[in-house]
Amino acid sequence: MLLKWTSKLILKNLSKATSFILSLIVVFTLFNSPSLAAKTSMTGDYAKDTISVVKSLQSAVDTPKDSPNKNEVRDEALTLITDYISRYRNRGMVNKTQSFTTMQTALNAMAGHYKNFATRPLPDKLKERLTKEFSLAEKMVLRES
Repeated sequence: MLLKWTSKLILKNLSKATSFILSLIVVFTLFNSPSLAAKTSMTGDYAKDTISVVKSLQSAVDTPKDSPNKNEVRDEALTLITDYISRYRNRGMVNKTQSFTTMQTALNAMAGHYKNFATRPLPDKLKERLTKEFSLAEKMVLRES
């Protein structure tokens, strides 16, 4: 009886000790590893960032269909779109402007095509639409600032 009770006590405490040690390992692993902040090309100046994104993405739109680096261009464009939208989407003074709404529309269309049709080049109609919206957004942001 005493042996049975002792073995239950040891197993109970052993499982608690194991849980505690695993918890400590997890905590020290999480807090001792260096936190790497994502690099972003956004400066925080909305007007400058918008103009920069427009110029970069316009060159992506103008990339020929048979370009050997079209996958790199697509990946860079998606990264730039994500950085831009995540930087300015939640800023009340920015996300209510016409320039941001126009940019967001264009960026959603471009990112949607790149994500859904990764192997296909941008269609001509989409290229025309993006060029118009980028030009309009650039004019609006210059007027707003």
